[in-house]
Amino acid sequence: MKDTILIVDDEPAVLSALVRSLRSDAYDVVTAPGGEEALHLIRNRDIRVVISDQKMSRIQGIDFLALVKQHRPAIVRILLTGNADLDLALDAVNRVEVFRMLTKPWNDIELKNIVLAALAKSQTNLRATPLSPFQRDEREELERLHPGITRLHKDSDGSLVIEDLSDEELESIKNQT
Repeated sequence: MKDTILIVDDEPAVLSALVRSLRSDAYDVVTAPGGEEALHLIRNRDIRVVISDQKMSRIQGIDFLALVKQHRPAIVRILLTGNADLDLALDAVNRVEVFRMLTKPWNDIELKNIVLAALAKSQTNLRATPLSPFQRDEREELERLHPGITRLHKDSDGSLVIEDLSDEELESIKNQT
């Protein structure tokens, strides 16, 4: 399955240009014209990287990326802006922990390299980031519906280990259902 990148901008021409710049067989690119639509995609799809414009009509990019950080902290965040200033850069780094800031107009080669680096970072984030409250709720619901489903064991290199359940564990699961 390919990794997914989400691009958020309220200007259709910018969305189209970014999609053309990032066209690749290595990953999928999805778009949203604003923060609400993008949050819906983030809740319902496995997004690895978000590129958001700063100046949008309903929500500023930095505020949207703060919501992304809150709901899905493992998603790598990139801010795109037409006029970068020091205050914005400091806020982006300190509050939102953006991976990179890009200015318009962007350089296509630089954009592609940043996206590839962001995808590599997302793999690290997935291993190191604790679950968000939303993800914990989802996991608890899965465990309630299917006891034992969320128990994973990893060996020293991080690989998943599939183990048979003991007779006691099997009996306990049967008694719960």
